[in-house]
Amino acid sequence: MESKINHDEVMEVCLLAGKIMMQSGAETYRVEDTMRHIANAFGNKPSHSYVTPTGIVFSIDGAGTKVSGISARSTDLKKVTIVNSISRRISSGDLSVKEAYHALKQVEAVDIAYPIWMQIPAAALASGCSLIMFKGGWNDFIPACIVSGLGFSSLVFFHRLVEIKFFAEILASLIIGLLSFFFVTNGIGHQLDKIIIGSVMPMVPGLLITNAVRDLMAGHLVSGLSKGAEAFLTAFAIGAGVAVVLTLY
Repeated sequence: MESKINHDEVMEVCLLAGKIMMQSGAETYRVEDTMRHIANAFGNKPSHSYVTPTGIVFSIDGAGTKVSGISARSTDLKKVTIVNSISRRISSGDLSVKEAYHALKQVEAVDIAYPIWMQIPAAALASGCSLIMFKGGWNDFIPACIVSGLGFSSLVFFHRLVEIKFFAEILASLIIGLLSFFFVTNGIGHQLDKIIIGSVMPMVPGLLITNAVRDLMAGHLVSGLSKGAEAFLTAFAIGAGVAVVLTLY
C-alpha cells in the first residue's frame, strides 16, 4: 500500500512538471523526456507518457494512469528552465517527492513574466528594429514603434475581454493596419508595407512554428500538427486584419 501511494505521488510530480512545461511553451519531446527522468529518479518501474498541447496522459507500470488537462498556453521559457533545474535536482537526489511537488507548485503559482508596462515598450522597440531589418527607412522607425505599441496594447486588452485568442489577434492586426494607413496618409510615415510588417512582428507565432517543426521531426505527429494549426490560425488572423484595411483603402 505504501508503495502504491509513493507511485501516485511520483505521477503527480511528473504530471505537474509536464503541465507547467507545456503551458509555458516547451516542446513535446522535452516534456516527455523530463517526466521520464523524474519517474526514473524516484523508482525503477517503466513509465509511459502521451503528451499533446491540450492534455497529458502518464502511467507507471503497476501504479495506474493519471491524466492532466491543459487549457491555457503561453510563452514563458523561464518556467521551462526552472522545471528543468528541479528535474536535475531530483535526478541527483537532492529533492524528495514531497519537496519536488512543493517546489513545482510554487513555480506554477508564481507569475514571473515581465509586467505589461515593460512588455509594451519592448514590443514597440522590437518592431522598430524589425522595420530597419526589413530595409525600412529610419524616418519610419518612430511611426512603427507607436503603431506596434498601440497594437500590442490592444492585443492584451482584447485578450482580457475575450478568451479566444484568435479574435484578439485579428482585432489587434486590424488596428495596426488602420494606424499604419493613418500615419502614411498624413505624412507621418512613408512606407506602409514596412510599417505594417515591423508592427506585427511581436504577434508572429515564431515559437509555435519552431516547436511544431521540431515535434514533427521528433515523430510527435499529433502535437506537431496541432501546434502547426494553432500557428496557422494566428498567422491567418494577422493577415486577415491587415488585408481588411488594405482592401477597404
